[in-house]
Amino acid sequence: MSTVVNPPRLTGDVHRDFDLGPERKPVLSSGDRSFAAVAHVLLALWAVLVVGPMLWTLLTSFKTTNEIFASPFSLPDRVQWVNYANAWTTAGIGRYFRNTVVVVASALFLVMLLGAMCAYVLARFDFRGRRAIYYLMLAGLTFPIFLAIVPLFFVLKGFGLANTLPGLVITYVAFALPFTVFFLYAFFRALPHEISEAAAIDGAGEWRTFFSIMLPMARPGLASVAIFNFLGLWNQYLIPAALNTNEKNYVLSQGMARFASQAGYAVDFGALFAGVVITVLPVLVVYVIFQRQLQGSVSQGAMK
Repeated sequence: MSTVVNPPRLTGDVHRDFDLGPERKPVLSSGDRSFAAVAHVLLALWAVLVVGPMLWTLLTSFKTTNEIFASPFSLPDRVQWVNYANAWTTAGIGRYFRNTVVVVASALFLVMLLGAMCAYVLARFDFRGRRAIYYLMLAGLTFPIFLAIVPLFFVLKGFGLANTLPGLVITYVAFALPFTVFFLYAFFRALPHEISEAAAIDGAGEWRTFFSIMLPMARPGLASVAIFNFLGLWNQYLIPAALNTNEKNYVLSQGMARFASQAGYAVDFGALFAGVVITVLPVLVVYVIFQRQLQGSVSQGAMK
């Protein structure tokens, strides 16, 4: 006679159902605790060194010039919102800001489109000269910008693009393209070939496969390299200073340098610090919004 044994009823508590014992936290050794304490102290000092000047700049942007020289680290007696109005209109920061947005947005769109297409072809297609093209792209990363300034100026002048915003856009794209191709190459290389083969079986052409399937799959890499390119292009100074001498087409870096030096010691320092805040604010906003995407995409790129 056989006996039927009813299975135990699960309660949902893993430790109670399977008798795994109480949950234990990892025990850190004294060396690990010391290392963690030193690391936290160093990170706190680094945060103070980075955040302190930014907060001081923001605080100073609400002061008058006399208050800045009389007491640089005190709170303003009265918040001077007029400093931002003077920086935007009188100092011309508004025009420089618009020029920068146009140049950076146009260059970023072109470099992401061309870089993604170039990286995809180099990573997914086998043809003669593929490795030579890829190594030439890598060589572009090692080429110092200041060595190309003089010949680049004459090239742009020959095409009638010197001292113009389109000339800056083309130059930005040329210098940002090698890094973009290098960064995206690994992402496209790691994508499974079965997906593109399935798309080809379903009748999708190469263009449809790239834009509808492969490009969305490389979104983490696209997001991270777009942020890196944005930061580099927004803060660019050497290229526009050498290739763009027309004040009407100045970008923010040139405009801030001109504003700081145009009147000698008679500079409106309150408006100057307000201009610095306007210049830095878009970079901070972009980083705060996309920092999670940046961290996730970089870690995925490292795993690939």
